[in-house]
Amino acid sequence: MEQQLVVKTTDLTKRFHGVHAVDNVNLQIPKGAIYGFLGPNGAGKTTAIKLILGLIYESSGSVTIFGKDLKREKLSILRKVGSLVESPSYYGHLSAKENLEITRRILDVPKSRIDEVLSIVRLEKEASRPVKGFSLGMKQRLGIASALIGNPDLLILDEPTNGLDPSGIIEIRELIKQLPEQYGMTVLVSSHLLAEIDQMATQVGIITKGKLIFQDSIDVLRKKAVSKILIKTNKAEKAWRFLLSAGWKGTLSDNNIVFPGMSDKKVADVVKSLIHQQFEIYRVEEEKMSLENIFLEMTKGEQTL
Repeated sequence: MEQQLVVKTTDLTKRFHGVHAVDNVNLQIPKGAIYGFLGPNGAGKTTAIKLILGLIYESSGSVTIFGKDLKREKLSILRKVGSLVESPSYYGHLSAKENLEITRRILDVPKSRIDEVLSIVRLEKEASRPVKGFSLGMKQRLGIASALIGNPDLLILDEPTNGLDPSGIIEIRELIKQLPEQYGMTVLVSSHLLAEIDQMATQVGIITKGKLIFQDSIDVLRKKAVSKILIKTNKAEKAWRFLLSAGWKGTLSDNNIVFPGMSDKKVADVVKSLIHQQFEIYRVEEEKMSLENIFLEMTKGEQTL
């Protein structure tokens, strides 16, 4: 059965003065997903998000949200979308509750919703404090509360952990992870940090220089993290040549014999063969290519990481 898509873009393109900020991007965000939109700074993430929210107009292509065309049904679509793009807006001299009251009136939702969203973002104890005394993490949570007040089906968060300390990052991450499960929301969250996306996303899209270069589940991305087996011996080149002649196709690198990912049985067979030929084995280790390295390989040429 085909997945229901909450967001679908078709050849979405935005040019500024002839330069492609977003270049034929085809996003597909399934219902109930946490979609990690990943790319170096300046890759086109925020521009794509602004196009999805109708904040700027595309040069070509189209955006469909909840199966409706954004151009034709913008108001009815955006009533069911919450967003936090760039820094949250707030009045510093007002309390968290008073700031949310302004948003509540604009959206015309029940007063009870203010306490509900403050509880979701765990700010109920700070509800009456002026926001100017809030930490950066608390301000981010208030921004998310404001995005949640209309009880959206789709929540869009642009770099929500930017500038936060480690505990603030963990708070925001845990908050995002509970939204699809507890409230049935679909979440699009952008970041330039793969480690962040890896810990919360179910789907990933990687954008670089305006082009979408990868889109699939986080598990598919993880499978690209291929491991290598490194064997260190006393006479590396001689041992390597022996293994080649015996049909083991490894490479020689920095005095290590290197094989792509092998089963434990094959590693044992290689070691046995070397010992049988009187080579001394100093070390056998597995080296995994991290997701971070995969991301850097995919987006190489970008200088902002």
